[in-house]
Amino acid sequence: MAQKPQILAFAGSARKDSLNKKLVRIAAEAARQAGANVSLIDLKDFPLPLFDEDLEVAEGPPENVIKLKKLMVEHNGLLISSPEYNSSISGVLKNAIDWVSRPAEGEPPLVAFAGKVAALLSASPGSLGGLRGLVHVRAILGNIRVIVLPDQVAIPAAFQAFDGDDALKDKGHQAKVEELGKTLADTLAKLRA
Repeated sequence: MAQKPQILAFAGSARKDSLNKKLVRIAAEAARQAGANVSLIDLKDFPLPLFDEDLEVAEGPPENVIKLKKLMVEHNGLLISSPEYNSSISGVLKNAIDWVSRPAEGEPPLVAFAGKVAALLSASPGSLGGLRGLVHVRAILGNIRVIVLPDQVAIPAAFQAFDGDDALKDKGHQAKVEELGKTLADTLAKLRA
């Protein structure tokens, strides 16, 4: 019997009340319901200095890089809800990717990313819901050999999009987010069969 898909879910935001943290929780729960083991993490729990190769050479990778990389290696799927900052990827998410992508002695290149499957979401106060930022996230992940699902969900006017229970008020949007989580779980299950 094939092992259950292992999905690491997180938002590319450090803010406590992040709209993208709310969004990724919805998709993560749907992936669980579809049979995946989902680890929901908060990048705020892994504070990292700005990537600096001089620091890496002098001190080695920071402890939180090692912890985050280990988590990524242990999971075969990534569920990422990325905020859009100035029409692009957040610094928090880009910095985490930059650190985790660094090679360590004796490991294959891009060990935490190569061959993983990712699903992308975004929530933004703007009218495009973060779509412009997802273009950049998709390009970065593709370049580091992550298979990014073609479907994605972007929630516009996100400050008004969630109800008091952190579900989406628009049931169509809620269904699309849940479907994306389920699709990631199903895709990973098929690949592992």
